[in-house]
Amino acid sequence: MKSLHTFCSFLVVSIFMYACSSFPIKNEVSAKEKPVVIANDSLEYEVIIFDIGFNLYLKTIARPIGYYSQNFLENKNYIYVTNWNIRAMNPSIYDVSIYGSIIDYDPKINYGLEVNYKLFNYFQFAQQKYNIRLDGTGGSLERLR
Repeated sequence: MKSLHTFCSFLVVSIFMYACSSFPIKNEVSAKEKPVVIANDSLEYEVIIFDIGFNLYLKTIARPIGYYSQNFLENKNYIYVTNWNIRAMNPSIYDVSIYGSIIDYDPKINYGLEVNYKLFNYFQFAQQKYNIRLDGTGGSLERLR
């Protein structure tokens, strides 16, 4: 009787441990994720973002397109682009895999709400993903090269 109780206890514990163990998840979504295109046809302006996860970020985490005014987005983007470009121009100091290229953003040009919205949200996404600060405040959380 004691051996049956021991066996049942062992079986219950084994099933419990098996049920609680983790299983690898195939991430087919990220492998097939399409790039996000930031474009304004009238200005012949286009940026393509291939950063995996940004598409999902835009659909699930980012606030809706009308949440922020275009003026707010333009002001934020100017600050973010300035700090981004400083880092992109210093590849010996900053990680080239993050700051791959300079962003040509002229605050005197009206890129429209959609371009500013996507650009702003890319900077929000990048700050979270890479643990960086682009707003010029406080200490840098940046991992240097």
